[in-house]
Amino acid sequence: MLKTDPSKFVIDKARLKHFAIDGPAVSRLYARIEADVAANLYPGAAVAMARHGEIVTAATFGQARLCQDGQPAKAADSDTLWLLYSQTKPVTSCALWILAELGRLSLHTPVAFYIPEFARHGKENVTVYHLLTHQSGFPNANVPEAAWSDKALLRQTICDFKLDWQPGSQVSYHSYASHWVQALLIEAITGCDFRTYITSEILQPLQLRNFFVGLPLHIVSRVAGAYECVAPGEHQRLIDFDKADFYASGMPGAGGYATADDLALFYQMLLANGSFKGVRLLSPDMVRYATRNHTEDRLDQFFGSPMHRGLGVHVRGNTPTIRGLGSTASPDTFGHGGVGTSYTFADPLSGVSFSYLTNSRLSDPAHSKRLDEIMTMAHAAVI
Repeated sequence: MLKTDPSKFVIDKARLKHFAIDGPAVSRLYARIEADVAANLYPGAAVAMARHGEIVTAATFGQARLCQDGQPAKAADSDTLWLLYSQTKPVTSCALWILAELGRLSLHTPVAFYIPEFARHGKENVTVYHLLTHQSGFPNANVPEAAWSDKALLRQTICDFKLDWQPGSQVSYHSYASHWVQALLIEAITGCDFRTYITSEILQPLQLRNFFVGLPLHIVSRVAGAYECVAPGEHQRLIDFDKADFYASGMPGAGGYATADDLALFYQMLLANGSFKGVRLLSPDMVRYATRNHTEDRLDQFFGSPMHRGLGVHVRGNTPTIRGLGSTASPDTFGHGGVGTSYTFADPLSGVSFSYLTNSRLSDPAHSKRLDEIMTMAHAAVI
């Protein structure tokens, strides 16, 4: 079995002190994640903590890929690209925030104004705001794999989505459907492929060179495997999420790839009110609007608890517990997770963002318990 490289856990104490991050707390956090990997809870992981626009500390653990299905084992390292699953959602939604500020989109206008045939099957009142806050009314809809590379089929499929309930009447997590509509909106308004738009208008200006929505096939050797924990210590490869067509699809709600460093830095842009490395991507007003709690304590029907939806992220709020962001987080802390694997938070109170990525899904309640423990340890490191 591949061993974790001890050099990956050399902590720069002076740097941590400079950024007011507690060294012993970081050491405990890294030891916990290393122990989880050693216990075969997941094959590998990556973490990064950022403050004041810089990565303060980062580490990788274990294996990016298992020796399985004819593929050789590969250790995780700083170049490994991790499947973000639903952590892709905020960057897709960010494209709509930008278009709104450019005056090309109104967040409270029906989608059918921009895509007339979307009004089919009673969807004429679904607004962009509904899409962003998981209130659209078609939480279980999806598109077939054939539509990933067929724009006409993609548009037809999305416009044929049918309502399960009236838009705005419920909050229920839309795993895929909402962000496919968001991708179609980007394309209808800009005339540009949504992957190209996200890359040119968000990732490149922010100099996030290790963040991809639509993965170039010449770098797939850097990609961590996608696995699911099917029994204690047993990880099954998820082939549908680990193949060339999926890499290229840039699935807007689940198909992004990044290092933990670049994901933490995307959230640093938001913590800096839309500005990063001398580039202003968003106004402070838009960042505040997008990251506030729009659904308050209404129950998210999918999770069975309040999720305090922003416009693409979710917010800690004041409920006793919250999935993924950490129970001890300040109320304005926001972020997003990836199914059974990962989470990233950004805390406006401290200015810290923290990304935790793994490569094997763990089912609930074990996953939510793990997240609360890991995130609480990360919050505890902030001085």
